[in-house]
Amino acid sequence: MTLESAGDPACTYEPPTVASGGPLSHALYRVARLHRTVAAKLLRRTGLYPGQELLMMRLWDAPAARQAELIKAMGLDPSTVTKMLQRLESAGHVKRFPDPADRRASLVEATPASCALRTEVAETWTELERHTLKGLDATERAELARLLAKVERNLCTEAAPAPDAAPGAPSPGSGSGPALGSGAGPAC
Repeated sequence: MTLESAGDPACTYEPPTVASGGPLSHALYRVARLHRTVAAKLLRRTGLYPGQELLMMRLWDAPAARQAELIKAMGLDPSTVTKMLQRLESAGHVKRFPDPADRRASLVEATPASCALRTEVAETWTELERHTLKGLDATERAELARLLAKVERNLCTEAAPAPDAAPGAPSPGSGSGPALGSGAGPAC
């Protein structure tokens, strides 16, 4: 798989002058966008849309999770996660059912039928990693991982809810919500 960059404005785009105060932020935006584009191309063979694989990764590593916890952990709009779950349920990858402890809440779990998809997603992410880091040696890869972890910590601090925020109010784009359970999902 190659990204055809010749004539692709996403690959040759100069930052707008208004972004001159944040050239690295603009570069991160462009790289994240391209990463998602390549991920989408690779995910097509699995039948998943970008983001659905991240939701499935959470479910494969946890027992049943409340839908509200998934929404918080994904850092997305509830309607977006609901639509993801509807599509995944229609495809037979997840099952939703009432929480016996609180019938108003829904629990979601990966189905045993999703085990084959788990292998495909793992292979897709390995291929995505190879495309992303092509041309970087082991030292550069380690340094990039170290620097990105530092940037992520900075942004997590900024994304945290304000001290005066209402309890349970979502933090914008947090994406690093609570652990979704103590055990594993289906035995894939």
